[in-house]
Amino acid sequence: MDEAALILDAQNGLVDSYNSLVLHYQEQAFNVAYRIMGDQDSAADAAQEAFISAYRSVRSFRGGSFRAWLLRIVTNTCYDELRRRKRRPQASLEALHVEDESPEPQLVSHNESPESYTQRRELQAAIMSCLQSLPDDQRAIAILSDIEGLSYEEIAESVGVALGTVKSRLSRSRARLRECLQGFGELLPTSYRS
Repeated sequence: MDEAALILDAQNGLVDSYNSLVLHYQEQAFNVAYRIMGDQDSAADAAQEAFISAYRSVRSFRGGSFRAWLLRIVTNTCYDELRRRKRRPQASLEALHVEDESPEPQLVSHNESPESYTQRRELQAAIMSCLQSLPDDQRAIAILSDIEGLSYEEIAESVGVALGTVKSRLSRSRARLRECLQGFGELLPTSYRS
């Protein structure tokens, strides 16, 4: 994929080029939104809204890391929605009817015992719970660094803060995550228990 050419074409109004960029980054955008929002439906809505917003402002992209630029739009969209929810809390009718369904479709693995599967799912839930307990600014940086693998420079560009701020927030978020996960000690692999 020639990203620079696709960006230039998208800036000149070629929708197919922008769609190629969306296809390339949609999974990463959804993952970031999911980690910030905490549920799949909200994450899908936020990612879709972010892609629409990015399309409307693609002409303003002036170079650098397109991924960082796009993920900044995703994180800003998520935080806008979270702020809106705090101002106007709502209860959905669907929340009143609870069904026991897995949040993600899972394929059956014959290599994993039911006990291992259950422990892995519980650990994933614990990690997600600890991520959600972080302050918004630390959560975004932890997700972009430790889950999405962005460099410090890309994170600084994506979040719009100085490089030193990225490093200090990442350090604080990792310390908080470590402390939070100690509360789930029985779920952690033996080498991580204190």
